[in-house]
Formats: sequence, structure tokens, C-alpha cells
Amino acid sequence: MRKLVFIDDDPIDHFLMKHILRGKNYFDITTYTIYGSLVLDYIEEYKSQPEKLPDMIFVDLNMPLFSGWDFLKRMEKMYNEISKEIPVFVISSSLRPDDRATSSKYSFVQDFISKPVNGEEIERIIHTQNVTGS
Repeated sequence: MRKLVFIDDDPIDHFLMKHILRGKNYFDITTYTIYGSLVLDYIEEYKSQPEKLPDMIFVDLNMPLFSGWDFLKRMEKMYNEISKEIPVFVISSSLRPDDRATSSKYSFVQDFISKPVNGEEIERIIHTQNVTGS
């Protein structure tokens, strides 16, 4: 069972991702949330049960309360304890080269995607990660 988690505070970005994935069988379960801290709580709780963990995470950098940076820092602290590799893809409207460079320093971050997300980019990522339909 393939699981995707999409963390973003913008409902328009949720809509765009849903539209991109509509009709595709890449993931059995897709979770859309604004609460990156809750995703990390879940990962922490089930870190030794790989079948319950997500197969891929997209996270926005700029969010109020608990930012993508907060997510990356906390994920880094527990990543070695997780029983499965979870590729993380940063999405951002930031034009700052520093953001791209800083996010790439996290070993689990696979790519930095500029907003708005587009279908071709998402398709490329999914195929690169060998996500297949069920």
C-alpha cells in the first residue's frame, strides 16, 4: 500500500495536487494536511512499523506556526530511527537560492520544487521514485 503525505497551508496547492493525481493509481492513500507536526508525531509513533509509514512526503517551507523548516529539523533528529527511508520533497514559492541550498543539506530531501506545482514535475518525481500503480 503506497502512501503520500502532502503538507501545505494553502488550500489552492492542495487542490492542484489533487488535480494532478486525479485518476492516477500511484498512491493508495494520500493525506493532505496543514499540520506537519502531527505527521511527525505519527512517524515517531510508528517508526518501527514501515508498513504504516508514508512512502513520500511533500512539505511546504513557508507555513505559520510549524514551518517546513521546523518539519525538516525535527525529521532530521529522528530520521535514523525510522525503519524505512521516506523521501521528502520541499515545495516553496521562495525565490531565495539559500532556501534551495539549505534544504538540500538534509539527507532525506530529494528535491526542491518551485510553486506552483505542475503535473510534469510531479510525474517526473513519482517515476524517479519508482512509484507504481496498484
